[in-house]
Amino acid sequence: MSFNKKQLAIALTASLSFTATAETLTRDNGAPVGDNQNSITAGSNGSVLLEDVQLIQKLQRFARERIPERVVHPRGAGAHGVFVASKDFSVITAATPFADKGKETPVFVRFSSVVHSKGSPETLRDPRGFATKFYTDQGNWDLVGNNLPVFFIRDAIKFPDMVHSLKPSPVTNIQDANRVFDFFSSQPSATHMLTWLYSDNGTPASYRKMDGFGVHAYKMINDQGEVSYVKFHWKSLQGIKNLDASEVAKVQSTDFQHLTRDLYDSIEAGQHPQWDLYIKIMSPSDLNNFEYNPLDATKVWTNIAETKVGTMTLNRMPTNFFQETEQVAMAPANLIPGIEPSEDRLLQGRMFSYSDTQMYRLGANHQQLPINRPVVKVVNYNQDGAFNSGSTISNVNFQPSREGIVENKKARHSIPALAGHVQQKAIEKELNFTQAGELYRSFSKQEKRNLISNLAGDLGAVKNTAVKLQMLSYFYKADVEYGVAITKAVNGDLTKVKALASKL
Repeated sequence: MSFNKKQLAIALTASLSFTATAETLTRDNGAPVGDNQNSITAGSNGSVLLEDVQLIQKLQRFARERIPERVVHPRGAGAHGVFVASKDFSVITAATPFADKGKETPVFVRFSSVVHSKGSPETLRDPRGFATKFYTDQGNWDLVGNNLPVFFIRDAIKFPDMVHSLKPSPVTNIQDANRVFDFFSSQPSATHMLTWLYSDNGTPASYRKMDGFGVHAYKMINDQGEVSYVKFHWKSLQGIKNLDASEVAKVQSTDFQHLTRDLYDSIEAGQHPQWDLYIKIMSPSDLNNFEYNPLDATKVWTNIAETKVGTMTLNRMPTNFFQETEQVAMAPANLIPGIEPSEDRLLQGRMFSYSDTQMYRLGANHQQLPINRPVVKVVNYNQDGAFNSGSTISNVNFQPSREGIVENKKARHSIPALAGHVQQKAIEKELNFTQAGELYRSFSKQEKRNLISNLAGDLGAVKNTAVKLQMLSYFYKADVEYGVAITKAVNGDLTKVKALASKL
């Protein structure tokens, strides 16, 4: 190929222009790279030399591109936004996001699967994580919940067992309904959550079109030290839209990542999703006034009005998935003054386990990462550790010290009264089936048919007759019509189901 003088001049000008404006490729230490196309060798046919730092570093970094996958909530999509308080809620809490009407607090939300792995289709039946990090002027507060208002279990001691049963077999690496229902047949508390999950709520059509729940009860404390128990509910202003089984099959055949794509496309198009945050409030003196235990994560609070406290808008997608969505570290232990955990046994365990998980995945200094870094100055004597980007200049790294930092007495924990004995036994007022029956009866005829069909698909695959009958007895105990329908759908023995249900 030949160029005339004019073409050559244009080509040289373009080349010089590119060279002048392009950034120089560097190694991690900032040194410029001279050749990123060819390894350094001992002659034309010789071996590659160990001194080829660019080659070695590229291979080292490539081998370390993956951090441990989250055991739960592994696949996710995140977005930035803002929470705006709709009223002054300081009569209930000293937490500053609710201090003044119109107060704005930056947020980052991570939606996720719960059980299925990072590369799994987003059409699979699964609860969906709905975790919100508030970057407040009191530090970071994480409201870590799901799109369903309850959970399978009420005590954190069963959490590893539950997850093990839901994950693939340690022998075949295949998920197996026999393992799932073998576990849940001994957990009647799961009946409520299973009814939610096997409804079409288990296969949402859009992250934008699902509600979010804190699931647990929390405490809110005002400046006077008065305590209220609360539950959080994000209500989607886009409405709720789920997929039935036929729609799931259709979507999965064309797009196995429809939830992430929908979120990205909508925000990039300027269609910013919004949720109103509502709070249910209960006085500590009312905790024993219900037939169920309000601190039980398998229960919803019935017949209690909700109060709107603000609106969240998601308006910006991350510029880098790994640096933000994958490295964001949500944990219920990230609390601020004015918000404390309740005595919910499942929440109490999560207070430890989630923070510990993030330390395992990301290291002791993971909260120094930009996506996790508070907007307020962090002042403590945590020391050293991998990837510590702090700037310690003082000889004092202990407290108390005459030259050091001091506590803020206003941030002290509340002092609830205690009574009783140290114990290890189940909670009182388990009421395992009532709310599951109420949920079933709230469904339309079509929603009931979809629930039975979805549930029968997995329960019908269970080979152990005793396990199957026990599960059927739970659904029968929740609602007779529910139990009869699912028993017929899986060809169960209704007489034996009734007999088992009578003993519950």
